[in-house]
Amino acid sequence: MPSLTKDRLETFDVTEARKQFPALSTPQIYFDNAGGSQVLKPVIDSITSYLSGSNVQLGASYKVAREATRRYEEGYEAAARFVGAEMDEIVIGPSTTLLFANLAQTLHFPPDSELILSTLDHEANISPWIRLAHSQNLTIKWWSPSPSPSPSSSPTTTNPTLTTTSLLPLLSPLTALVACTHTSNILGTIHDIRALATSIHRTAPTALFCVDGVALAPHRAVNVKALGVDFYAWSWYKVYGPHLATLYASPRARSRMASLGHFFHRGEDLRTKIGLAAGSYELIGGVGEVVRWFEGGEGGKEGVFEGIARHEEGLQGVLLGYLNGRGDVRVLGEREPGRGARVPVVSFVVEGRGSRGVVEKIEERSAYACRWGHFYSKRLVDDVLGIEGRQGEEGEGVGKWEGEGVVRVSMVFYNTEEEIRGFVKVLDEVLAEQP
Repeated sequence: MPSLTKDRLETFDVTEARKQFPALSTPQIYFDNAGGSQVLKPVIDSITSYLSGSNVQLGASYKVAREATRRYEEGYEAAARFVGAEMDEIVIGPSTTLLFANLAQTLHFPPDSELILSTLDHEANISPWIRLAHSQNLTIKWWSPSPSPSPSSSPTTTNPTLTTTSLLPLLSPLTALVACTHTSNILGTIHDIRALATSIHRTAPTALFCVDGVALAPHRAVNVKALGVDFYAWSWYKVYGPHLATLYASPRARSRMASLGHFFHRGEDLRTKIGLAAGSYELIGGVGEVVRWFEGGEGGKEGVFEGIARHEEGLQGVLLGYLNGRGDVRVLGEREPGRGARVPVVSFVVEGRGSRGVVEKIEERSAYACRWGHFYSKRLVDDVLGIEGRQGEEGEGVGKWEGEGVVRVSMVFYNTEEEIRGFVKVLDEVLAEQP
């Protein structure tokens, strides 16, 4: 279990926590956690146990089937509890991308309704709504931090954020849905989802609010009811668990969803509407182990997440302190490490260098695993930040590093200050070399 001091839960015992992750015993040092975290040992044990002793179809009355069903249901109940929801309000599937795609197929809006889509989002929360707009003759409004309503507007900042100020001019009586991210998987900036939800429901009462919580869920406790959202999704394989994701839908949102299920399956249960038996049974059983791990520390889930936030603030403070001190580095997102403003997903570009080259040089001389790319937030990288328009050396023209995006260093609670200080040392050596 995670260990925290009793003094306001300010100290997270990273040494004790790391013992629960078998992968951390290898030489690789993981700074690619936003793409997928390492897995807790109890989760691994649960999956092995399920496949070894209860790998049968659910719902039958014989003993092993009853055990399989119990473990499956316990996983579902734990997933709902993790975000303050009820079991009938969630569905578990292979990925957030697939869950959002399925969700979009269940909704029907009147012609000429308006969908407001954020330019800062992962494509998982954009492309399903574009397809829906094309099929139902809907209007798309792009929600961008720049004054221009077009997603191709010139970049104006290295720290674009979504606010009620930029949202309110887009809302109208025709607004049917607003979609945005809780935290950008490149910028790490935390958006005030509660304030946004309040503005949406006050100004456009029938509009639905869909939030991608994938980049936030590994770092902060979430309560979907307190946030006031209609849809909220996160991925367990980025929250120390198996390769699954979960979608929450509010009661009012579920009442407006058609069912993708068989005709003889009726009801408002979200599993019935869009589950499609897509959640692997043995993996769903492992979800409960993730939730129990968080709940088992001092202060329960909220106390553990508070300790994690404090620990991660220190980690990103080391890296941001170094990056902010360099004139040749452009930090993307919040430049300060305050845990109220950002999570430890730190992205940057280096003047005169491609992101791929920086990462490959780091890999050549160390065991640090970070990444380069757009991470499926290509509209943010291209249109908002203007990364793809960066020039190479003088005379080499625009687009020399096309497709290379940013360098992303994504940390979680099992990373240590020793690791991040070692990474800074290697990065400094790489940047000292001639490109």
